[in-house]
Amino acid sequence: MAVRRFRARLAYDGTGYSGFQRQAKAIPTIQAEVETAIVKVTAQTVTVIGAGRTDTGVHATGQVIAFDVEWAHSDQALLAALNQALPEDIALQDIRQQEGFHPRFDAVSRIYKYSLCQSPVRQPLLRNRAWHIYHPLNGDIMACCAALLIGRQNFAALGKPSQGDNTVRTIHRAQWERSAAANVESWTFTVEADGFLQHMVRRMVSWMVAAGLGRLSVERFAEAVQQKTMLHIALAPPQGLALAQVKYVDE
Repeated sequence: MAVRRFRARLAYDGTGYSGFQRQAKAIPTIQAEVETAIVKVTAQTVTVIGAGRTDTGVHATGQVIAFDVEWAHSDQALLAALNQALPEDIALQDIRQQEGFHPRFDAVSRIYKYSLCQSPVRQPLLRNRAWHIYHPLNGDIMACCAALLIGRQNFAALGKPSQGDNTVRTIHRAQWERSAAANVESWTFTVEADGFLQHMVRRMVSWMVAAGLGRLSVERFAEAVQQKTMLHIALAPPQGLALAQVKYVDE
């Protein structure tokens, strides 16, 4: 029986995990949980490759992974078996065989979404899903800041690369959407790029929120990006961030 490469889309609630990448044995991570499930189902030890590393507390609806195993049954049988073995806060959404596929190197862009909850009072059901902002936000100013991020630029002000020293990235889309219900406003920032630096999305969100709260001007925002100056503004918390989709040429 030949070893086959499987490509899968993975969703998870990152609240209880120290990010995607496997760490020390006692530290819970998404990669470690998936690898453990594969061992339970196939009795084979594998290394799961991910399209990107998500931080502690960050979620995903469209993480893409790959792994190599011997498997004599259908793809759907493997999907069902792995989901049975995985904890309830992690689940494969689909799976198929694709020889030579690499989730990270074959990706052409990634889409992240960041959620804000703007309300004068706590919203307990959103505490693990959004950054709670207690004061009103200026959406026009935040939209202006988002527009300044689009294009191919050196984003050294917003993060560091996981490898090497190249901080140039191309952002294809950066936009805010807002919806209101009762005394809660929900804000979602969607950003698509050919790649991201470490903490890049959380940092750009924190800067835009500072601008939306009147604590940072659009001019200072633009100047910091252009001059590659990292502002002393705390990162947006991780629970609002989710890896929504990874795009490939064959899709």
